[in-house]
Amino acid sequence: MTVTIVGSQLGDEGKGGVVDLFGDAADVVARYQGGDNAGHTVVEDGTEYKLSLVPSGAVRGKVGVLGNGCVVNPSTLFEEIDGLRERGLDPDVRVAKRAHVILPYHRVLDGIEEEAKSESDQEVGTTGRGIGPTYEDKVGRRGLRIADLLDPDILREKLEYVVPQKQRLAEDVFGVETGEEFDIGSLYDEYRRYGERLAENDMAVDAGEFLADRLDDGDEVMFEGAQGTLIDIDHGNYPYVTSSNPTAGGASTGTGLSPGVVGGGEVVGIVKAYLTRVGSGPLPTELGGVEGDTPGYDEQGEGENEELATYIREEGGEYGTVTGRPRRVGWLDMPMLRHSARANGFTGLAVNHIDVLAGLDEVKVGHSYDLNGEEVFTMPATTERWGDCEPNFRTFDGWDDVDWAEVADEGYDAIPENARAYLEYVSDELDADIYAVGLGPGREETVVLNNPLE
Repeated sequence: MTVTIVGSQLGDEGKGGVVDLFGDAADVVARYQGGDNAGHTVVEDGTEYKLSLVPSGAVRGKVGVLGNGCVVNPSTLFEEIDGLRERGLDPDVRVAKRAHVILPYHRVLDGIEEEAKSESDQEVGTTGRGIGPTYEDKVGRRGLRIADLLDPDILREKLEYVVPQKQRLAEDVFGVETGEEFDIGSLYDEYRRYGERLAENDMAVDAGEFLADRLDDGDEVMFEGAQGTLIDIDHGNYPYVTSSNPTAGGASTGTGLSPGVVGGGEVVGIVKAYLTRVGSGPLPTELGGVEGDTPGYDEQGEGENEELATYIREEGGEYGTVTGRPRRVGWLDMPMLRHSARANGFTGLAVNHIDVLAGLDEVKVGHSYDLNGEEVFTMPATTERWGDCEPNFRTFDGWDDVDWAEVADEGYDAIPENARAYLEYVSDELDADIYAVGLGPGREETVVLNNPLE
């Protein structure tokens, strides 16, 4: 049995919490794309764990796998593993030999390119973690993979080939003076040591074979996506996207298992009850941005609903797990979710943060768009056309702020009636059952209607 956990919006939907929620019945949790730009927060017994690379199942003691679709910063990986051990956990993390490696010059180039784009208002709003430049090298067939760290001769050979190219790019194209991030000798010493630690701890695996063997042995495997569908490199609002495929198809290409294995299991879409995003790009249902936001925010009418946006941001703790940046806030966007449901094939939904909207007189949903006088029910293919969309709202009666811990104990029927009407609207529109409803950050603050692994 497999379950794929997919973000249905722009990231920050609460995927880590759902992986943790359903993960007790899983044996293996595999990340299939992204790098340490992901921010997954897990709360257990009031203790908060913020993870950016280690799969969220680590909090429950599950085997974690970083698939070949990931880009791995070994420094971050070992720092997180060591930090979890200091807090009493014992993470067992395997890394695909085919996964690509983030090197210091990738992070430098990430920052340089974002700064250059900002001069013409084209910055994407990356985390600066070197994700995009690493995927560029992967596609350009000049990247280093985890397997290369295990062979010192190959490691040096590949560094001697690629580092001079990166140095010329930084110096000759961008006019930036380079430092030790571009020094072959220091890079070789550092990354050879990472390779030694990977080998000593038997961490490097053929991910596809490893996962297939676990499935053959009867284990339950959960695939954990990072980011969300709308920042998928193919299916998101390009160019304001990440450099990989968070959609369910990425679980196949990013692990080495067949589409039949992934599609034969459950695909659970994680939905935040409202909408947030960090960085640039359109957001048709936006209530209010934050100071310094780039295109998309100003076009939506700065400050029109800023007080409400600020309230939701503070109630929901809407600040990036990795960056700490305040998130832009909007109403739920149903055309976006319809696009996401089609691209992923959701068999179930987990809806989070219903409690954050409690106490409002009314809650709105962007049910459709008006685009050049025509009502449309899903997203246009281009970001430019999406930016031209005006939302057509449906209004729902608000619900009271109640004792959500008590509601979680009592179950779905204890959720306020108006909130249930809101949830059932989402379920009907996406033709997928509600599997779980998040009423707070803790594992116990969730109503579970169906655990797909049980």
